Amino acid sequence: MPDPSSLRDSTQIVLPRHALDGHRECLEDRFTVTVVETAERYRIIGSPVEIKAASDYLTRNGVAVA
Repeated sequence: MPDPSSLRDSTQIVLPRHALDGHRECLEDRFTVTVVETAERYRIIGSPVEIKAASDYLTRNGVAVA
């Protein structure tokens, strides 16, 4: 059985709130993801394929994705 944390890592990106400044709208338009806001961070949730593509997009646009 797969480790739940590895599945979670492949289906979400967690970023500080300031990291998506200027990128959120384009991210939601280009990819099938859900962006959940909390007081301190954003959680970008989607399928593993969409998360990989969104991660690549963010990285190309200067957003550090850990």
